[in-house]
Amino acid sequence: MSDSPTPLADPHLVFDPVTDDGPRDIVVLGSTGSIGTQAVDLVLRHPDRFRVTALSAAGGRVGLLAEQARRLRVRTVAVAREDVLPALREALADQYGTGEPLPEILAGPDAATQVAASDCHTVLNGITGSIGLAPTLAALEAGRTLALANKESLIVGGPLVKAIAKPGQIIPVDSEHAALFQALASGTRADVRKLVVTASGGPFRGRTKDQLADVTPEDALAHPTWAMGPVITVNSSTLVNKGLEVIEAHLLYDIPFDRIEVVVHPQSYVHSMVEFTDGSTLAQATPPDMRGPIAIGIGWPERVPDAAPAFDWTKASSWEFFPLDDEAFPAVRLARHVGELGGTAPAVFNAANEECVDAFLNGKLPYLGIMETVTQVVAEHGTPRTGTSLTVADVLEADAWARTRARELSAKATAEARA
Repeated sequence: MSDSPTPLADPHLVFDPVTDDGPRDIVVLGSTGSIGTQAVDLVLRHPDRFRVTALSAAGGRVGLLAEQARRLRVRTVAVAREDVLPALREALADQYGTGEPLPEILAGPDAATQVAASDCHTVLNGITGSIGLAPTLAALEAGRTLALANKESLIVGGPLVKAIAKPGQIIPVDSEHAALFQALASGTRADVRKLVVTASGGPFRGRTKDQLADVTPEDALAHPTWAMGPVITVNSSTLVNKGLEVIEAHLLYDIPFDRIEVVVHPQSYVHSMVEFTDGSTLAQATPPDMRGPIAIGIGWPERVPDAAPAFDWTKASSWEFFPLDDEAFPAVRLARHVGELGGTAPAVFNAANEECVDAFLNGKLPYLGIMETVTQVVAEHGTPRTGTSLTVADVLEADAWARTRARELSAKATAEARA
């Protein structure tokens, strides 16, 4: 173990900012995305347990956001895009009855951060990308329990998050980390030998590097087991997502990188495992459905009945496990490297990847060019800024530099391919 006294996520510790016995007040960030819509479904099925007080979204689906606001009767609705305000007001007016008070509306790039600090018990951060960092920090500083689905905010701002998070304040929502969280409840940190993070292998499991050269965006978006947003789906195909999860597991559970293993499990039934020092391994398993991890995130330490489907043990099924092919999928190896470097290095890795995935989806970068470009940007970044003096400004500066450099390299690759 490292010298950190307490891991960020610990199932044995419960951080409870509210002591009343009524429904737990929840703020949902990224409510119109994959995590957010499933969280809303879960809350609507359990009104005795949860009450949503505020919603935030980017602003691309104002009709859905207005419908969610009306069904949940929220106090506040926030959108990142100020240009959609007229459309949002119209959508809300259509949803609410005549004379019925509309929710407060916040708009702008800081809107999600504002609602993250609002009065509630738990903030579910389901935002995609590093823009989730500021809301994560705001929720923690305001003393809220943080149900964290936005892995990027922990990746890019790990030292900043660790500096302010209190024991038990973060509950992970990623299926893999929610699985580790639950398995770790069966022993103490001293009992843990290894964390085993499972990966579906994505749509290209079993292919060699040469066989990935002609992959199209349509190919990469065809995930075999999970329905997710485009960036996360492409990350799953390259296994960048798994690399980010290795860094996240290290930060959440304070386990050294050499004791965090990735194994390919195509069925996505076992979401991760903990190997203990006595040789036993505990696995957390459910059919692929994010409502289970979401329920852990917003309901812990209690479980939410029928949050997600269970297995039908009267039917035969096969569960397979394979070693990771680091040659065809080098993302995990690179992620370990930047995780060990620490400081601003993970922010550079994440930002470069986001830009490269965008370039790939828009036909401006070949599939193999994603990891080739990310690797080059990480190498050019050199020695990261680290230490207790690391600031949000440092992280944002590294993020911005990595994005600019990744776009430059992507444009260069496109020009050379057309020449």
